Amino acid sequence: MIVDSAAEFDVRDYLRLEMMPHFLCPGCGHGIALRALLWAIHELGIDKDKLAVVSGIGCAGRLSAYIDANTFHVTHGRPLAYATGLALARPDLHVVVITGDGDCLAIGGNHLIHACRRNLKLTCLMLNNEVYGMTGGQVSPTTSENRLTTTTPLGNSEPNFDACALAAAAGASFVGREVTHHVPKLKELIRAALENPGFAFVEVLSDCTEIFGRKNELGSSAEMVLRQKSGLRPSAYRDTVDTPFRSNDLPTGILTKTERPEYGTAYRKAAAAQRASIAGASAAMSAATRAKGTP
Repeated sequence: MIVDSAAEFDVRDYLRLEMMPHFLCPGCGHGIALRALLWAIHELGIDKDKLAVVSGIGCAGRLSAYIDANTFHVTHGRPLAYATGLALARPDLHVVVITGDGDCLAIGGNHLIHACRRNLKLTCLMLNNEVYGMTGGQVSPTTSENRLTTTTPLGNSEPNFDACALAAAAGASFVGREVTHHVPKLKELIRAALENPGFAFVEVLSDCTEIFGRKNELGSSAEMVLRQKSGLRPSAYRDTVDTPFRSNDLPTGILTKTERPEYGTAYRKAAAAQRASIAGASAAMSAATRAKGTP
């Protein structure tokens, strides 16, 4: 089903309303990220019957259940593996992966690396809230140093991943980052990712107000959003809050955009050449056999 993209965007046109109310905590940034994704899909006029959304386990993984399209809720850390098979088998589909920082970078880290390396046409949204929010509030690969989690009661002593740097180094042809505070910018970034002809990785910095925010005394959801501004653009917002949500000045927007062969196209071309070679060899063998049998 195609929703008229010229009409004003109404998020309800893209949701399974029978699944409401949603399970997200008050102030959770994941709902904002979902809205931005659906807004971008609307503007591009993508047919919902040609949209496939794959998600893993965790708070981010639950979002696929709310989208009125072809959706797959798969095992922990494996959404990119499932999506790879789906995109190869059905290149006519727009395949989108929604995953979290733990799902994508810890349990599914190898799948991310190889998805970037292959450059298969699909879009991966990694919603980074710095914690395993659904499964108990454990430390994740993106948890900032010194932050408290259920498995780091004295503060996290490990350095965290720069997910975008990892994706770019592994070969993703499109890499970007944005915060849920800037919804129009986030929508535009996701739209650009959906239009990319190869693998697109988008990191969305999303607040966990309950599991992570309360344990670290980061204030209300509104205060955490202000910390996004302060943490990402301290030169402009350094007086907004006393303690930035994230201590480093992370760049946002499109960070990497390169032209590389798309894996699915290259694979199908190689497969067609192989079939043609086999068919040619078979025809030549048949002709030789017939020639030998001619008196």
